[in-house]
Amino acid sequence: MQAFRIMLLAVGLFAAATVASADTASGPRILVIGDSLLASHSISGRSVGHNLSRLLRAEVSNHPVGGARMIYNLPITGAMGLSIPKQWRGGDWDWVVMNGGGNDLWLGCGCRKNGCIRKMNRLIAENGRRGAIPSLVSKIRKSGARVIIVGYLRSPGFTSPIESCKDEGDELETRVGRLAALDPGITFHSLTDLVPHGDLSFHAADRIHPSLKASRAIAARIARIIRGK
Repeated sequence: MQAFRIMLLAVGLFAAATVASADTASGPRILVIGDSLLASHSISGRSVGHNLSRLLRAEVSNHPVGGARMIYNLPITGAMGLSIPKQWRGGDWDWVVMNGGGNDLWLGCGCRKNGCIRKMNRLIAENGRRGAIPSLVSKIRKSGARVIIVGYLRSPGFTSPIESCKDEGDELETRVGRLAALDPGITFHSLTDLVPHGDLSFHAADRIHPSLKASRAIAARIARIIRGK
């Protein structure tokens, strides 16, 4: 039974790791890594990465996995994508689009105050210079690729399972913003203004994950950054 579960997980992760490329790719080469914000709708070919490929007529290698964490120590499932750093693969990328850290905080320590502070510091120091996130970004930048770090969706103004984590989410993104300020090759794009108050259309039914509309909107914002507009 355990082997069967692992096989099913492998199939799911393989589906999320398929390559999305435009019919005539003429744009930049892009790698997308991260968690469910970027992985949602991958199987139907309508994730952020898939939309980005169509918008830019670009080759996009799409490797985010739902539930993935920045700090993940199990070797087999980590190598299969549940570790975001292990989703990174060297290549002649022009851009790497990434996110992460939310599952480490909201699932890994349940937003218990002291636990989340310790996990936050392991993810990224207050000054943005140390931790799992800066370490991964530094590795990517050494390859020559530019990096876009995408923030998380905010609550639409209704009850959400992660509503109590708002302060931790804001602090995480403040620190990521400091990291981006250290290097012109890093861009942090916040999604704090994406969801109008009271508008449920940007969220899936769970009020955590992006809807198809949100995935399109996020891709459009990233495309504008890459185009320099």
